Amino acid sequence: WYGNANAEAIAAANMRRDLRRAAREQAGQDLVLARELRIGRPDLPREYDDGGLIDVNHVPPRVLTVLTGITPEVAERIANLRESVGCFSSAEELVTTADLHPDLLPEIKEYGIFLP
Repeated sequence: WYGNANAEAIAAANMRRDLRRAAREQAGQDLVLARELRIGRPDLPREYDDGGLIDVNHVPPRVLTVLTGITPEVAERIANLRESVGCFSSAEELVTTADLHPDLLPEIKEYGIFLP
């Protein structure tokens, strides 16, 4: 029984990863449509399933805390940096600019999207 449940859990996780990949491609092809679909905006009502992406440049700080290792204080620091330096272009830039621990990079790369 556990083998089947585990296989189903792995299949579901892979499906969500595929949804994130497809949403990133969509956003890269058509930013206006990405905004209309609210890709990366779990804080807004939407119907499009982006697999759990978080638009680091636009979500409220509380949404950033969904990312492992992002405390409310770190989320506020990121929000303040967005206001002072503008949008981040990548997970690497965010980690460097916000002085985050490098161990956070893989999760931010997987779940973060950086729409202008």
